[in-house]
Amino acid sequence: MEEREFFDERPEQRTHTLTCPHCGKADEYPIAWLVRRKKTSLPRHADERDRARFAKAQSYMVRRDDMVGCKNVRCRKRFEVTTLQSVAFL
Repeated sequence: MEEREFFDERPEQRTHTLTCPHCGKADEYPIAWLVRRKKTSLPRHADERDRARFAKAQSYMVRRDDMVGCKNVRCRKRFEVTTLQSVAFL
């Protein structure tokens, strides 16, 4: 079985406070995440090895946005999101 069969996937947006490295202004930015929540039960065609992997699986989020644009009208430069982890467990 593939790992995707253990989870329900849903895109989600969360706001985070980020600081622009060019102008130094901090602001709230919406960041897109892919949330993978563990299913309540294992699919029927699973064997013993899949049951062991399912027992260890945890719900987690994967960050989809790597770049954001500065909200400062005078700056407007794009910068990389480095302060947030790319994968976060729920």
